[in-house]
Amino acid sequence: MTIDWVNFTPWASLSGGILLGVASAFFILVNGRVLGISGILGGLLPPKLGDAGWRIAFLLGMLAAPLVYGLLAPADFVQAPRINAGFPTIVGAGLLVGLGTRYGSGCTSGHGVCGLSRLSPRSLVATLAFMGAGFTMVFVVRHVL
Repeated sequence: MTIDWVNFTPWASLSGGILLGVASAFFILVNGRVLGISGILGGLLPPKLGDAGWRIAFLLGMLAAPLVYGLLAPADFVQAPRINAGFPTIVGAGLLVGLGTRYGSGCTSGHGVCGLSRLSPRSLVATLAFMGAGFTMVFVVRHVL
């Protein structure tokens, strides 16, 4: 195994992790809700009266944040994402993630960040399943196929 030193970003990753942890803690303290993206999006389908505003604002903020970052960050800090997969693979992967999120009663952010920090056994099992499936698929795609 080798490290891709050109794209190795430990400080940006650490900063992002800290920011995610602080945002999750703040969200649960202020709203009494777990910060899980699938639950926030799922709560809009169908929307409940008086509950849709903060959900839409949150999702719009998630979409706007990288755009604002791209405008404000120095040009050498902004890199276009590189995805080594075709459109059908990306769509299939997205559908499988959505299906797993539905069956797992939450997504990686809800279980992995918020659930584990609350010492939820269900979240531990879900996170182990998410990670195990991801490790297995990477191994199969890179070393078997």
